[in-house]
Formats: sequence, structure tokens, C-alpha cells
Amino acid sequence: MSITIAILGLAFLILLHEAGHFFVARAVGMNPRRFYLGFPPALVKVRRKGIEYGIGAIPLGGYVKIPGMHRPAPSDVDVQLGAALKEAPSLYPKAARIQRALEADDLAAAREQVPELEQAVAAAQLTPAADRAAQRCLTELRDGLADDAYWRQATWKRIAVIFAGPGTNILLAIVIPLVAYMIGAPGNPNRTVKKVETKTPAQAIGLHAGDTIVAVNEHPTPNFDAVSHRIRGSGGKPITVTIVRGASSKTLGPVKPRRLGGHYVLGFEPGWDTQRYGFAGALSLSLTRTWDGTKGIVTFLPRLVTRSGRKDVSSTVGIVQYSSQAVSFSFTLYLEMLGLISLSLAILNLLPLLPLDGGHILFSIVEGLRGRAVGREVYERVSAVGIALFLVLMFIGLSNDINRLGGG
Repeated sequence: MSITIAILGLAFLILLHEAGHFFVARAVGMNPRRFYLGFPPALVKVRRKGIEYGIGAIPLGGYVKIPGMHRPAPSDVDVQLGAALKEAPSLYPKAARIQRALEADDLAAAREQVPELEQAVAAAQLTPAADRAAQRCLTELRDGLADDAYWRQATWKRIAVIFAGPGTNILLAIVIPLVAYMIGAPGNPNRTVKKVETKTPAQAIGLHAGDTIVAVNEHPTPNFDAVSHRIRGSGGKPITVTIVRGASSKTLGPVKPRRLGGHYVLGFEPGWDTQRYGFAGALSLSLTRTWDGTKGIVTFLPRLVTRSGRKDVSSTVGIVQYSSQAVSFSFTLYLEMLGLISLSLAILNLLPLLPLDGGHILFSIVEGLRGRAVGREVYERVSAVGIALFLVLMFIGLSNDINRLGGG
């Protein structure tokens, strides 16, 4: 159940990120063509008022198709329509007229020629692969030449649409912990046992939920930090645990702690102290911790080039694992972690790399200063670098998570 809640929480953050792009795009006059959770191909889809809503088969994020992200270029027609032109040479004249109009920067004339090309493609005898490529070409032309195309909009509108995604995540990073602090903020872990895991040293010596650990190896443990320090510092040697159960105390063990993730543990979950705040106090605490989290994430990014920094990277697998552990400890602790995950998504998305949101914002500013659009081929080259860096980061994170799950 905790893993399911963790996965749904991550999907919730992604969905609202994409919803930010979606609703702001509609508000400034750009009509999105698709709104997906995950990436196509679609597992489920439905069309409403010209917009296709769906759940994608690739669960790596979300997807909003905003029309005309790039200015159509003559070379786009050659590339996207190439297979169809080989199979149906009769398409050449109509494709050529659109290319000439694009070369002359006569977008109105190019748009007028698209219906003729559509009719010619529909009448041509094309293989399925060539037909799909031709349909994609037609869709790109229609969207790129439309009045609501992204590349044709004012710079402020484009930045507003792109920033809306990470901006929503920043807002969630404040609101979700705020709710947690009003419900009952997770404080510090305490000495009282909340849960004993099965087939662990803690279960073997008879530790029960509700027991309060007052000493380890006869050394007093006034708080959970002391308990944890004594267990982790045991070096795997047998230890005894003195507990208070009801009105009596007893000593359990000795037992050897188990090595897990580079540390020694007995296999129990501690209880947590909580503190409830009013709205003003919760908002102040949430803003403070969001700012502290922002500074922590920003200062961590340069450390990615170091070995110690790379070891701290996690993939989606690690995020779900840590989130599910937080759920098992305390739902309010999970909400606090969900806020931090939302903040991380926002900051990472604002990095000035394509295809991240920050890269699109940077290019929107560049195009606004130049007074003309950057060619699609430039976007694609820069995006290739960004995608490569992202894949390397994901590989490092997944490797770290596999090592952690394996106890390495």
C-alpha cells in the first residue's frame, strides 16, 4: 500500500506540472492539442473539444502538446515527407509550393496550400509507415502555421506557459508541507517502537510495538539519536536492548544487528513526535523549509561532477522507495517529502537545458532578443546534448538505487 501511495503521489506532482502548462497555455490563447500523463503511445485516450487526453505507455513524466513549438522550415517538409514523396511522386508539386512559400516567409500562402497537400496524401497509395510520417508532417504544418502557434506568440506568453509547469511545482512545494504542518508536523523520531519488521533481529529478541528503548548495552539512550548511534556503532557485534513495557522494564538480547545499506539495524521503526501549527505558523515554516531546500538543491547540483555527489543521485525507483518508507513512518512525513520532491522537480526543470523547461525559457528569451525564431535543427542539436546528460544522470541514479536495494 505504501508503494502505491508513493507512486500515486509522484504521478500527482507530474500531472499538476503538466496541468500548469496546459491551463496557462489556454489562458494566453494557445490551444494545446494533447494532454497526457506519461508519454505516447497511448494506452487510453479520449478527445474532447479538439484536445486529446490520454495515459501514455512510457511512464517517465507527462506530456502537453502545445501547437507550433518551432517555426516550420522548408527542410522539415523534405525530412518528414521524404518517404511519401518516394512512394508517390505526384505529391512533389504540392509539397514544393509549400516549401517555396516558407522560403519566401509567406506563411499565409503556405497555410493555404496545406489542404491541397492533405487531399493529395489521402488519395496516394502509401505504405503504413510512409502514411504515418506524412500525417505527422501535415499535423506539424497545420500547428506551426496556426495563429495560436507557440513560436508566433509574444515572448512573455511563451515564458509564462513554460514557467507554469515548474511554477506549479514550487507552489505545491509550499502548499503540501503547509497542510502537513497544520495536520501535525513530523518532528524527531523518538525511542518508542512503532513497528517491528518480520524476520529481523528485533523480532528475534521479542521487541514489541509500544516498547520504549531506554538503554543499549547498558548505556542510557535519552533519545532516538542515542539509540541509533549505539546500534549503528556496534560494528555488528551482539548487543542488548533495555526496554520499558507498561510498568516494567526488561533487557532483551543479546542479538547481532543486521547490516543494511551500509549500516547496522535491528529492524524496527521508531515513533515520531508531532507538533500542530496554525495557518500562519505552518505557512512560515513551509516557506522557511522550502527556501532551505532550494539552497540545498542548488548547492548540490555542482557536486554532481564529484564522486560523492553522484552517489547521492536517485532515479524514480529510489524516489518511490524513500517515499514509501516515509508513508510507513508517518503520512505527514510523507507529505513533507512530497513537497521536497515537488521542489526538486521544479528546480531540475528550470535548468537551462533543452528539452527541459528552463531550456525553452532560455531559447524564448534568445528569440525575443533576436527578433526571429531559432531553426528546428538548432533546437534538435541542443536537445540531443540535454537528453544525453539526462540519460547519464538517470543511469547513475538507477545504479545507485540498485546498489542500495542490494545492500551495497
